[in-house]
Amino acid sequence: MNKKWLSSILVAFFSIAAIVFMIMGNFNFAVFAMTIMFALSNGFRAKSFKEQGYIKEAKWMKYMAIFFTVASIAVFITIVTG
Repeated sequence: MNKKWLSSILVAFFSIAAIVFMIMGNFNFAVFAMTIMFALSNGFRAKSFKEQGYIKEAKWMKYMAIFFTVASIAVFITIVTG
């Protein structure tokens, strides 16, 4: 499967999951799905920028992906312990 298709499917899946959790009223899982979505989209965007030669932008997106990955872990810990 093409990497672009895979990234699009994953981002769409977590976007839809976030909307479903919001409708259900489960906001902790909605935030969890959104942070995963942001981590994935920024990670894939960082790879794309690097391939295109935009090194500074790729570095920025990599750090944003790391931030949202850490945020996802923090939200997961909050869900599990709360």
